[in-house]
Amino acid sequence: MMEGENPLFNIIKARFTRPSWAFLLLVVTVVTIFGIQITKNSLFPIESVTGRAGFSGPGGPRTCSGLFMEVQPRKMVKSIIQFGGVGDGKTSNTAAFRKAMGYMDSFRQKGGAQLNVPKGRWLTGSFNLTSNFTLFLEDDAVILGSQDPEEWPIIQPLPSYGRGRERLGGRHISLIHGDSLTNVVITGNNGTIDGQGKMWWDLWWNRTLKHTRGHLVEFINSNNILISNLTFLNSPFWTVHPVYCSNVVIKDMTILAPLNAPNTDGIDPDSSTNVCIEDCYIESGDDLVAVKSGWDQYGITMSLPSVNITIRQVSGTTPTCSGVGIGSEMSGGIRNIIVEDLYIRDSAAGVRIKTDKGRGGYIRNITMRNITMERVKVPIRFSRGANDHPDEKFDPKALPKVQGISIVDVVSVDSRKAPLLLGIEGAPFEDICMKNVSIQGLSPSISWNCEFISGFSEGVFPVPCLELQKNGSSSWCSYS
Repeated sequence: MMEGENPLFNIIKARFTRPSWAFLLLVVTVVTIFGIQITKNSLFPIESVTGRAGFSGPGGPRTCSGLFMEVQPRKMVKSIIQFGGVGDGKTSNTAAFRKAMGYMDSFRQKGGAQLNVPKGRWLTGSFNLTSNFTLFLEDDAVILGSQDPEEWPIIQPLPSYGRGRERLGGRHISLIHGDSLTNVVITGNNGTIDGQGKMWWDLWWNRTLKHTRGHLVEFINSNNILISNLTFLNSPFWTVHPVYCSNVVIKDMTILAPLNAPNTDGIDPDSSTNVCIEDCYIESGDDLVAVKSGWDQYGITMSLPSVNITIRQVSGTTPTCSGVGIGSEMSGGIRNIIVEDLYIRDSAAGVRIKTDKGRGGYIRNITMRNITMERVKVPIRFSRGANDHPDEKFDPKALPKVQGISIVDVVSVDSRKAPLLLGIEGAPFEDICMKNVSIQGLSPSISWNCEFISGFSEGVFPVPCLELQKNGSSSWCSYS
């Protein structure tokens, strides 16, 4: 926790100032009615979601959480106290959690197991989960990450990254870790997992970090995962990282880190398929949500894309990065992404496409709709040229292909800058569709900044760049 931060205040703020979606939709509607150059009656059209993977059928609530296949009650339920746990915030429970997980693993083929964490403050190093398992945090239960780096062991780098994301070689394991698992739930009665990341941020700031920091929660090669109804605080690095996973649901979460905490992304689905991120409030020092799929030549070689990901009803703030980012590590490909009902405030960017020469891969079929922003510096941004590569073996001629980006029904108030849309020379971003987009609060002298892009626009204010005023049929630019 950064000096001067009050975790209780932040939790209360997140729980009780999280905006009502009914209110946000009302705000958007009112702003749109009185805005200019927005097509009347075009905002929030009713559409069927029948047949879309992860959504409910006709008449049911609009949700993507159906991707998670419900599990039966676990046959064995025990408390961490039964394994010697002491919840005083000082005693190390690393051995207790690891002992408990060894016992729980014996029930993975015998009806599964559940480990309850009762009220208290449970200090622990990293521990590995097992299949057919539930970790349940009761009300006022807090799991605290150890301040001893030795209790976050070094593991091999991910093959799609080729090295640690921050440092060469291996990387620290996540506090709560799962590899090659199925049917895992992390949930509770609004309990908390606090990574106590300041120690790690100091190492990064002081340039004394030897290995890449660990995540708060990471699943690798896992299937049917649910994370819900908890508060995650102060992750050392990216907070939730499902990589090479499928059928992952992350919902009803509050994720908080100090706004200057480095690289504390909220949720980063990476080379994963069928992911639902829903009803989450996030404050962080980096992207609230970032979709990834590997880094340069290592991601290209592995060629494992992120596919069929829905991000909906997410709100929050990040003064340094974006509400939702696609990339920049996207070398395995990213496609079929839906971002909807987003509320972003006081942030550097609202929605952002990020890539670079050397990335290769592709980004295509991205739909972003029903987005409200307040006091966002650059509401819509496509960026290039991060010059961020794993090593000198990357191929600068490996150019990404970006095509089919639909941005519909967007209102940004008190905007600071016009959209900044920069494609890549030799690999222009194509088929960019913008409809019913209102960027308000700009000086009349401010204009869009576009380069190496092409597409179509309708009902956009202020008037977009010429590259988005494509002549001819707009049938490909339909509401999807």
